[in-house]
Amino acid sequence: MKIGAISDTHDNLAAVAAALRRFQEAGVEVILHAGDYVAPFALKRLIQAAMPVHGVFGNCDGERTGLAKLLPELSDGPRRLELGGKKICLVHVEKRLTPEDFEASDIIVCGHTHEPKVQRQEGRLIVNPGECGGWLTGRCTVAVIDTQTLAADVHEVFQQAR
Repeated sequence: MKIGAISDTHDNLAAVAAALRRFQEAGVEVILHAGDYVAPFALKRLIQAAMPVHGVFGNCDGERTGLAKLLPELSDGPRRLELGGKKICLVHVEKRLTPEDFEASDIIVCGHTHEPKVQRQEGRLIVNPGECGGWLTGRCTVAVIDTQTLAADVHEVFQQAR
């Protein structure tokens, strides 16, 4: 299964559209958003795509009520899911993971730092897709995770003017 990982969209609708195009090209079947939508605009665009969306809140999500109306299962995280036969933990801030969350996961998807990261730790795949919004670094990035190979690639999808 191919999973699209996205985080820190920060209302950048052009970058979200580019991310969705990349996910469609890669054959992504489900999207995981690791928080910091900010307002419902970006989440609404993701939900309109022809694939399921799962997510958690980030520290900059000011319009939580509107976000939760669009995606009622949103929570502060960590959130555990099983997709493609893998146990996944979704969280905005990686440091919020408990040892139990870490042990119970094959894949961890996080955000917050705005820096892309694909790392293996004790047999687990840790993926931070970086910032899709691009406001901080100027790079709008997402990741595509393959549950069969337990691998992930980060893709720059849009160049943000700074």
